[in-house]
Amino acid sequence: MQTRPMRADARRNHDLLVAAAMAVIAEKGPDASLNEIARRAGVGPGTLYRHFPTRDALLAAVFQGRLTRLCAQAEELAEAMPPGEALVAWLRLLITHAMTDHGLGARMMLATSSAGVDCWAMLRGAAERLLHPAQRAGSVRADVEFVDLVELTAGIAQVTADPGRAERLLTLTLDGLRRPRDTTEQTAATG
Repeated sequence: MQTRPMRADARRNHDLLVAAAMAVIAEKGPDASLNEIARRAGVGPGTLYRHFPTRDALLAAVFQGRLTRLCAQAEELAEAMPPGEALVAWLRLLITHAMTDHGLGARMMLATSSAGVDCWAMLRGAAERLLHPAQRAGSVRADVEFVDLVELTAGIAQVTADPGRAERLLTLTLDGLRRPRDTTEQTAATG
């Protein structure tokens, strides 16, 4: 079955709704008022429901948009920075992403639908795009896996809403992710 492309005004309304939903969800969480989202987008509730018949459909679009942007940032960082620095910069973005989604990511990633699986695959691809070069460069331990990064950053985001505290916890976490120096280096540094 072939779907027709959206008219320009319908596309604009769709994009306005997703942008408004991103802002409202960042402020109030995924259970925010759909009427407020429609109002901020400058459309009526009927327009919202024509584009997104259920809350979950809107949440999926918001999460997909946020995740797509996060994954694109991984690519940009990989091209602009040395591997270890790019990974650290992206982990900071990942923590900020998790701190501002108020559980939306967990809700979508745990979904049994294929959308949850697709999002997980996108996140894995972005993380591994940065992790493997950082490992090859010796910036990160060889035994660190994608899921370690996601769980560590999600844990940081869950325990604090303070960006300064999150940075401190990330710094401590990064010390554990770094490749250990060999014994001669450690002895020389302490001796």
